[in-house]
Parts: sequence; structure tokens; C-alpha cells
Amino acid sequence: MGILFQDLRYATRGLARNKGFALTALFAAALGIGSTTAVFSVLDRVLLRALPYADADRLVSVGYVTPLDSNEFLFADSYFVFRSNPAPFAAMTSFTAGVNECDLTETNPVRLGCLLVEGNFLKTLGVNPVAGRDFTLEEDRPGAPRSALISFALWRSRFAGDPAISGKLLQLDGAPVRIAGVLPANFETPTLARADVLLTQQLDDSRRNGQTLRVFARLKPGVSIPQADAELAPVYAQSFEPIATWFRIEAKMRLRSLRDRQVGDVRRASWVLGAAVLAVLLIACANLANLLLARMAAREKEWTVRLALGASRWRLARQTLTESGLLGLLGGTVGCALAWAFLRLFVGLAPAGIPRIQEATLDVRVLLFALAASLLTGLLFGIAPALHRPVTIRTRRIHLREWLVGAQLAASVLLLASAGMLLKSLWRIESVPLGFESEHVLTAAFTLPKVRYSDNVRQLEFYRQLEERLSRLPGASAFAITDSLPPAGGTRGRLFSMIEVEGQPPIEHGAGGMVLWRYVTPSYFRTLNVPIVAGRASGESAIVLSESMARKLFPGENPLGRRVKIEDWMTIVGVARDVKNAGLDRVDPEYYVLRSFSPDAPLNRRPGDLLRRAFLVVRTSVAADNVTKWLRSEFAAVEPSLPVEFSTLSSRTNALAARPRFQATLITLFAAMGVLLAAIGLYGVMTFLVTQRTREIGVRMALGSTPGAVARLVIRRAAWWAMGGAAAGVLGAIFAGRAIQSLLFEAPTNDAATLVAVVALLFAITLAAAWAPARRASRVDPMTALRHD
Repeated sequence: MGILFQDLRYATRGLARNKGFALTALFAAALGIGSTTAVFSVLDRVLLRALPYADADRLVSVGYVTPLDSNEFLFADSYFVFRSNPAPFAAMTSFTAGVNECDLTETNPVRLGCLLVEGNFLKTLGVNPVAGRDFTLEEDRPGAPRSALISFALWRSRFAGDPAISGKLLQLDGAPVRIAGVLPANFETPTLARADVLLTQQLDDSRRNGQTLRVFARLKPGVSIPQADAELAPVYAQSFEPIATWFRIEAKMRLRSLRDRQVGDVRRASWVLGAAVLAVLLIACANLANLLLARMAAREKEWTVRLALGASRWRLARQTLTESGLLGLLGGTVGCALAWAFLRLFVGLAPAGIPRIQEATLDVRVLLFALAASLLTGLLFGIAPALHRPVTIRTRRIHLREWLVGAQLAASVLLLASAGMLLKSLWRIESVPLGFESEHVLTAAFTLPKVRYSDNVRQLEFYRQLEERLSRLPGASAFAITDSLPPAGGTRGRLFSMIEVEGQPPIEHGAGGMVLWRYVTPSYFRTLNVPIVAGRASGESAIVLSESMARKLFPGENPLGRRVKIEDWMTIVGVARDVKNAGLDRVDPEYYVLRSFSPDAPLNRRPGDLLRRAFLVVRTSVAADNVTKWLRSEFAAVEPSLPVEFSTLSSRTNALAARPRFQATLITLFAAMGVLLAAIGLYGVMTFLVTQRTREIGVRMALGSTPGAVARLVIRRAAWWAMGGAAAGVLGAIFAGRAIQSLLFEAPTNDAATLVAVVALLFAITLAAAWAPARRASRVDPMTALRHD
């Protein structure tokens, strides 16, 4: 320990004497370690940290997947088949698909999220209430009074954390519900949907039930997912038996881990970001190694004297490793401050849909990673200088530094090429036409309270009054009401083969795949500027087809006036321009069911909650803030207690590019860091070489070489390094393109224009970094150089 402290004091004095070297090294180390620590914090929360369930690695999601729902679900009848044949599962549970809005109808009413879950829900997940108790089997039987588990936040805000909460009543949608217990503060549903209240589901397996469920199970100890998948094969087949034939053609079974379900396609993007920041860290290490090699060369006389006085090579190597380790720790300390700033930037830029990224922070786990990264970085960039021998041929040392510079340039090309491909993909996403105009359109989402709007008569009266008031809204050129918003706003789906055309034979079961549909008022098309290319958009019991739907249903024929049976017989009155509602990369066939809010309309005679949830869309020339105030007052005049969520339609369309924009921004940021570090490294090596070859340059100039020729000699050498780095980087970029292919939209993975631009940029940076050393070399005085020792 005494020798270690002596080495630390010596290293500290050495760094203090050479402040330029120390600051440059600290900058490179802090940049590499800081960015790596910030990204690790994100990866840790998204991919690595244990889920808040007991033995979470044994939890799986099981069910059907279809073209319209990529997340597993089961119909209740099929779920009963699984529940009676658990096979590899130690336990199974379910909840009704989707969190429903419910109203706390007490003093100070509040809109909550309520989820219907099976009685063994918490037990299967391995979660215990923090107050009160769990559901009992009797409470989950059909017909029993419903019980509730409330969220920790609701318990604290509404009941002041009362420990005797069990047994108290909660008024939900006008009905009393008895509270069983309180969920933990860190509780999250398996789908990550926010739920304030869990209610008993009360499934009845004694009758056929087409209810849609999300199903999760706990594997038996020692059973892997592939083993469980193979063991469930006969159960899969049996579960399809209660399901209609047409559905079997579209659906397939899938079993996957709960983490995979939660993370989804975020996993690949996360690892790509991790690989990018690792490249930045390696560039920083190569940069620091070059700096230390240059410093070792400058201290060669000192090392020779120490060896002559009896110092061992291991003693000198240890001194060098101590110095590099100190630089790594100091860089890590500064890097933690940079990591905090980077993390705030990442979280601020992060779009919705990346699980748990808002929880990313510099906790003890992440700080321990930063410490390990600092020590490892110090070891990595200290190995080459530690192995340095004063008697080694100088040319070999120079070649090592050249290789390190080439590696930095190659990694920079790889990062720049990846950033270029993602930026081109982002540009295409933002420029793709969607088929409707989202600018100057305000949206309002609302759900009528069930306790006050339990029947169609009351619901229709609400819409009648709302439409009457909206017709007088200042600055509104058009408005419409719909059950879903584009793009990808929860559009309904139907099998094409379920549509019956009057005068034509039935469509073969399973033919044609899925088609989209939505309820809209006739002014929907005018409000969103969706052109009606044929016919009109008005009428009772009428529908409008999209162009692709018209071609699919009536190839080569005029669809206007034809009648189709969907649930009732309806007349086709118009054809609308195609709209990209299913995603940017395709146009799905779609039809629109036109409806008014007249009590005499056939569609409005059906019982149910079809009208409770709706969206208002308003096209306006007035500022959105002013329209929002007017709309709030109009809603309040009709229903004072109705919560309404306002947003602009352009914010929804911009969200399509949010995740690609996030990915492209971070990769571009890392590429800029890598290029900056590589340029600093190149400048340092070129400066060192000019210093080392001062005598040779003087001889050349004394023999007649011109300053321009000397400058070209230096720049030519840097250009050779750039060529080598570019060649290796382009090869790496080709493989990187394949890795990020799933993140690209209509952008080639090996785009020649992008690679050419990246290589051109690399040579420009190389020229800029080599210019000052070349200029310095061209100004060497031959007489001074010949006296240079």
C-alpha cells in the first residue's frame, strides 16, 4: 500500500505538471464513461433490471396473435381449455383486455382506470398487498359482490394511507365496491397499462363466453419456454375448437416471456444504442492510449535513467498503470456529472412506449457500473503504455499509434454511416403522405360516465346538444365525431370474409384477411380533408369505402348504390381516398360507417356502450389554446363533470416519427462524439510525429525540399490512415446496416450515397486535423532542426 500511495502521489504530480495532457485525457475519458453510464442506466431499466414480481423470469404471456393485435389474447372459452390443462404452468391468470375508464362518484369525483382481473391475479404474479388483503375465491365467483384492490397512490391521496382500509366502500360508477387491499407502490400491470383499481373479473365457465382476455402464466420450476411451447401443442389445438373457423385462419398461438412482451421491438433499438455508445468508449480508450504513448516517448530518457538505477520493468509498468487508473477514475468522476446531463437529455427526448425509461437514474447500481467502467477504461488505455520499452524500435511505437488512430477513424465511419441511414429513414417517415391533413385540427377525447349515461337515449341527447353548440363555435370550419382517430387510433377490425354483398355468392371463409372500419359522422371527411373521389358522404344506414376496399370488394365495378351486409344491410354511398391508418408502410382496406345522432337512426337503436367513448375532431383557423377554452366551456355546459382530454392531430402524426427521431438523434450524438475524439487523437498523433521528425524535416529542407512538399508529406500520411480507417469502417457499416435494418423505413441498409458522404466527411475531418501539424512542419527552420536533439 505504501508503494501504491507513492505511485499515486507521483502520478498526481506528473499530471499537475502537464495540465494540457491531463485536461485532454480527462475530457476523452469523461466523454466516453459519461455517455456509456447514461446509456447503461437506460438499458438497465428497460432490459436488465428484474421486474417487480417474484421469480419474474418464469412469467409468460400466452394467447392468439392476429394482424390487428400483435399482443397475445384469448377468448374466455379458449382460456377455460388452458385452465383445465395447465401442462407446464404452475399457475395461470387473466384479466379483461384493456383498462376501462370508471368514475369515482363520491365527493370530488375523479376519472379512474379500472381493470377486471381474476381472483388469483396477484398470487400468480407473486405480489402481495401492502395493506389489507388479497381477493378471495368467493369474491371472484359470478354474481358475488365485486371487491377492489386500489393503487398505492389512490390509497394515499384518497384515504390518507389508512392502514384499516380493508372493508371500506368505494363508489364506482354509482355502485358501492368493497375495498380488499392496497397494491404496492411499485406495482405495475403486466401490460404496463395504468390501473388505479383492480376489480374481480368473475368469469363464468358454465356458458359460452366470447370475452377477450389477456392471459399470463407462471412456468413450473426448470421448464423453459421452448419446452413449454412443445408441451402445449395439443392444448393449442384444443383451444381453437370453440373458435369460429374464420378466426383460426387469421390467428396463431404464441408463448413468450413477460419481459419480451413488455419490451417488444424496443429491445433491438436498445442494443443498437448500447453498441453505439460502446464504440464511443473504445474510441476514447484508443485516444487515451495514444496520448499516453506520446507521453511515454517524451519520458524515454527518464525511463532509461530509472532502469539504469535498478528499477524493474514491472515497477515502471505499475507506475504507468497507476497513472492510467487515476486518469480513468478522475474521468469517471467527471463522467458521472456528464452522465446525469446525458440521462436528462435521453429521458427528455424519449417518446412514449419505451418501458420504464422515465425511471432511469444514477442509483447505486449505475454508479457501481460507472466505477467498473472507469477502472476497466484505465486498464484498457494503460496496457499499451505499460508494455512500452525504452529500447523498443521507435518505428514500432509509431505504427501502434497509427493503428490506434485508424481504429478510431473506422469506428467513427461506422457510427456516422449508422446515423446517416437512420436520418434518411427519419426523413422518409416525416415526408410520407398519410392521406389526410392534420394541421389546424384539434381533437377531444371523452367517455360519458356510465352512471349518468347508461342508455342510448341519454347518450344521444348529449351528442345532440353538443352538435348544436359546436355549430356555433367561432373559428371552426368543420367538426366531426368518431370512435377512433387516425393514424392507428384503435381502429376496429373485421374479417373480409364476414362481409356479404347483395347479389353475390358468399366470400370464402378466411379469404381477404382483415379490413379496418370506424364509426364517423358525415363531416369527418371534410374535417380531415380526406377527398371523396366518388359519390357522397351522407345518408342513413350508409357506408363509405376506401379506394383499396372498393377495389377489393368490387374489382372493376362501380360500388356506388350496392348493398352489403356487415351487421345490418347498408348502402355504399361513396368512395374515399386511401388513408394510412394501419401504419406508414401499408394501406389497409377500410370502410366508414356513417351515423347521425338521431334517435330514429337504425344504428342508434342498439343497446350497449358504443356511444360512450368518442373523439371530437375540429378544424379551425383560430389558435388551438383559444379553441380549447371554448370547447371546454361547451362540454361543461352539456355535462359539467365530464373529463375531456385535448390534443392536436398533428401531435399524433408527429408521434409516428418520435421513436425513429429519438434513435437517430442519439446515434448522431454518439457519432459526433466519436468523430470529435478521433479528430483530437489524429491531431495529437500528427503533432507528435512532426515533433519526433523535426530533425528529418530539417534535413529534407536543407537538401532543397519546399515547405509545400513537407506539408503534403504530413497530410499524405494522415490521408493514408484515413483511407485505412474508411475501408475498415465501410466494411463494418455494411454489417451494422443489417443489424439496424428493422429500424429503417424505406431506407437501404447499404446506401452508397450515405457511405460516400461519410467517407468524404471523414477525409475533410482528417484534413482539418492534420492541417495545423502540416503547417507547423512546413515552417521548420533547417538550422534549428539540425541542432535539434
